[in-house]
Amino acid sequence: MSDGISLAPGWPGITPRWTSSNKSGVGTSLSPFSHVTFTLSHGILNEIYYPQSDLACTRDMGLLIVDGQNYFSEEKRHCSFTVNLMREGVPAYHLVNTSLDGEYVIEKECIGDPWRDVVLQHIRFRPLRRAIKDFTLLALLAPHIANRGMGNTAWVGDYKGTPMLFAERNEIALAMACSLPFTKRSVGFVGYSDGWQDADQHKKMTWEYQRAEDGNVAMTGEIVPDACDGEFTIAIGFGRNHTEAALRALSSIQSDFDNLRDIYVRQWEDWFNSHEQTGSRAGKEEMSKLSLAVSRIHSDKIACGASIASLSVPWGQNRGDDDLGGYHLVWVRDLIETVCGMLAAGVREDVRLALEYLRATQEKDGFWPQNMWLDGRSFWTGIQMDEIGLPILLLELARREHAIREEDVEAYLQMVHHAASFIVRNGPVTQQDRWEEDAGYSPSTLAVEIAALLVAAEYLERMNRPDDAKYLRETADCWNQNIERWCYVKNTGFAQKVGVDGYYVRIAPPDVGEAASPHSGYVPIKNRPPGQSMIPAEDIVSTDALALVRFGLRDAHDPRIVNTVKVIDHLLKVNTQNGPCWYRYNGDGYGEHEDGSAFDGTGTGRLWPLLTGERGHYELEAGNVEEATRLLDAMEKFTSDVGLIPEQIWDTDDLPERELFFGRPSGSAMPLVWAHSEHIRLTRSISDGTTFDMPAHTVDRYRRHQTKASFACWRFNNKLRTMNPGLKLRVELLASARVRWSLDDWATTSETDTTATSLGIHYCDLPADALQEGQMVRFTIYWQEPAKWEERNYDIKIEQDG
Repeated sequence: MSDGISLAPGWPGITPRWTSSNKSGVGTSLSPFSHVTFTLSHGILNEIYYPQSDLACTRDMGLLIVDGQNYFSEEKRHCSFTVNLMREGVPAYHLVNTSLDGEYVIEKECIGDPWRDVVLQHIRFRPLRRAIKDFTLLALLAPHIANRGMGNTAWVGDYKGTPMLFAERNEIALAMACSLPFTKRSVGFVGYSDGWQDADQHKKMTWEYQRAEDGNVAMTGEIVPDACDGEFTIAIGFGRNHTEAALRALSSIQSDFDNLRDIYVRQWEDWFNSHEQTGSRAGKEEMSKLSLAVSRIHSDKIACGASIASLSVPWGQNRGDDDLGGYHLVWVRDLIETVCGMLAAGVREDVRLALEYLRATQEKDGFWPQNMWLDGRSFWTGIQMDEIGLPILLLELARREHAIREEDVEAYLQMVHHAASFIVRNGPVTQQDRWEEDAGYSPSTLAVEIAALLVAAEYLERMNRPDDAKYLRETADCWNQNIERWCYVKNTGFAQKVGVDGYYVRIAPPDVGEAASPHSGYVPIKNRPPGQSMIPAEDIVSTDALALVRFGLRDAHDPRIVNTVKVIDHLLKVNTQNGPCWYRYNGDGYGEHEDGSAFDGTGTGRLWPLLTGERGHYELEAGNVEEATRLLDAMEKFTSDVGLIPEQIWDTDDLPERELFFGRPSGSAMPLVWAHSEHIRLTRSISDGTTFDMPAHTVDRYRRHQTKASFACWRFNNKLRTMNPGLKLRVELLASARVRWSLDDWATTSETDTTATSLGIHYCDLPADALQEGQMVRFTIYWQEPAKWEERNYDIKIEQDG
């Protein structure tokens, strides 16, 4: 390093943090030449993602306002904010930040350059009391390249004579340039030698450090607004190295901003116009378009077909480098919810790409990871059985809606076969429910599994596997008939208080298959303090039971569903000024603490707008169209000012000091694409008069024809202790075996070899249907490889369910 380089002191800086997840805007160009996606909050840029939407490269970038004597203001802390879309549904933003002390107004137009990897802000600074010459502006940017605040290096430099600020990490670089060249520049370590510390202490820019290496860094560029009548453009360019980033930034600020903005807007408007926009409501087109735009923005341009859950880090201001992924990861569930919403809106091309992405990222054992990076690497390693079944249902929906041709279905048959194999080998229990917390028998997961098995059976027939197709249908029938046995409880305290005979529990623990009923088990509640996590399963109620209606397994008027809805509303419903909303389940700990402080591993669960949408679908199936429409209206009122739907909303008295207001977005993820998808689908469903994505197979088999099971199924993760009379007993194993069995307490015995399927299941059927109530079937197992007995007996009593 040259002796002439001024190195910033204070290495490595304070512990880095992300920023607010309460976004007021998200955006990207639809051009294939631009690979940047940006977010907005509190009147400034937040995370910018490059080159893909799972790599955040900045924390935030805003302006400091100083007068060189005694005035210091930071727009994100000291202003009121308004944000508006420039055109209906188009994610191009006009921001107005007005200082709380009445000294200035800052107007911004924020877009992505359609031709380059650059985010542009056209800024107008207007003083309200003093002359413009009295103020200096400092552009402050905090790089967090490739999802990390630490390990960044920043420096001062030029590109072709244009002064810039640079940062790089992990073979990604950014460059910040201004159409009015910076008069001073500095880089430093956050908390010690950054531009904020300088401005706060001196009310002007006095430090001009030239390099800050391998730490939590910030970059500062001085702008004299008097030199341009307060109007200028800032470009943040990205590239594989700093010169590539600089070239792009310089090219952008040398271009006409108005022209770039008009191209950006026109591309979005052309995209909207190229789709039929099915199901949108008169007078509500902007919200419908925005939900569709949010879905499209979260779909990656490089990993075609992939979509992340949210361009945010929930409670990001309290999260650091340990939270690598935030919500900018692929959850198969969220991905499928997203493309189903787009399909409901008439966008078909993304569905085919999503199916291709799913086919490529399926693990060889047939499952998809709990979540993953865009390149398919798993992040968290749990298994959620609904995420294995949903791709099968997506394929069928795509076929039904003509998003793929009939002949194209053949390409996905192996994917379906592998997924169905995983489900029957590992279900009906799930390692994690859809809320990623508990193992066991979840009504919503069971609904997906059963629907997926019925759809997969049809596709296996296309593969000329009729015996395996028959096995899948029989398994689905068995699981469907046992849902109440596993998940419905009666005569509990809640049931008596609400005046019903029973209800579906949120989840029954895995050992319920061996227990008499879910009354017997306990559920560990995540995100609760030590000593408060183990709760009886019968005491935990969730909205998840509505999935039994949503996926076509139960009628909305089924008394057990109606009973559960009454209990759900008693325990989970909150009426806000914007309409009703629901908690995920009672006792949830995923949300802010009671005092409004950020979730930090424990907390109190808040209200979820997407559940209002799911309830709207239930009301539609129950024939209550007006109520479904009212709930759709409520969803649209839970949004940010510009229309973004949050993961959660605040459920109690206002806490202005923490920016928490009753019925308004909390500090969780915003936008949540799943919620926007639910908004699109409910809009479409109300227009159609029926639930858009309900599988026809379950409705036909269980609601129209009321198909009953012929078998009771025993397997090692579902060891029956009792079974209803009149059923055969199917013993299901993962390897070839011989089953020795007796119907008369071993007075006589028989042996039956298992039958192999192409699904990894080996089974045999025992004639337990010959037994009367009170009798017993007993069996043991001889494994063919290795040649050995199980060395224990299994007893199943014939007993009618109560």
